[in-house]
Amino acid sequence: MNVRELQERAARGLPAAEVTDVGGWWLRHAPGCSWWVGTVLAHGDGDLARGIAAAEAFYAERGTTTRFQVSPASPAGLDTALAARGYRYDGRMSLRTAPIERVARPVDVRVTEQPADAWFTTWHAVHGGDPDAERALLDRITHPSGYASVVLDGAVVAVGRAVLDSGWAGVFGMATLPAARGRGAAGAVLAALANWAAHRSATSLYLQVAADNAAALLVYDRAGFREVCAYHYRAATQDSCTTAAPATERPSRGS
Repeated sequence: MNVRELQERAARGLPAAEVTDVGGWWLRHAPGCSWWVGTVLAHGDGDLARGIAAAEAFYAERGTTTRFQVSPASPAGLDTALAARGYRYDGRMSLRTAPIERVARPVDVRVTEQPADAWFTTWHAVHGGDPDAERALLDRITHPSGYASVVLDGAVVAVGRAVLDSGWAGVFGMATLPAARGRGAAGAVLAALANWAAHRSATSLYLQVAADNAAALLVYDRAGFREVCAYHYRAATQDSCTTAAPATERPSRGS
């Protein structure tokens, strides 16, 4: 399982407004979107100190906090170097995959190739944020996408979306209204997205979820998703960008 390729697929499924490639490190800026859309995806080899400095300059120019996604695909020593600069640990995540035939099953759930207003209304009711920025994010997606909506009593109560990319389908935007939770709606969304992706020749699904989201993990476990790796974020504090990293934390080769 290639973690780097999966995480780069995920970055295309959550496209930032601006992406600058610096030696394989994707510096991403996504004003108004959830903060993780605008984090550094550090996957290339090279000098850590130079890469970190480039990232800090990029985000300083845009007036935003520098944040890194740190995973097994990151260069060796990145996490230690960031910690030495005062970057705070900012949340453990889980990257999970499932064979599509494990998740797919017959369900009466509609999947469209564009998000209907009711889809977005339900998503926004759960996640909040800047609706214009999130709509703009969806408009930036260039790969085929499917938007699933579960309807109960005439109302959309659960949604999710999938993005096809090289035989994989990434699952994003899962949201269930509180009154509908525990009734199988999220599982039905997953099954519908798996059906949709299977009909378009995808063979596997992947998703990313907060490691402390017990309710979501239960849904994904039941659907057949298993963890490939854990990863986390590091966010700059007020003093991070003025503290030099020790020379011992500057390996030149990545994993």
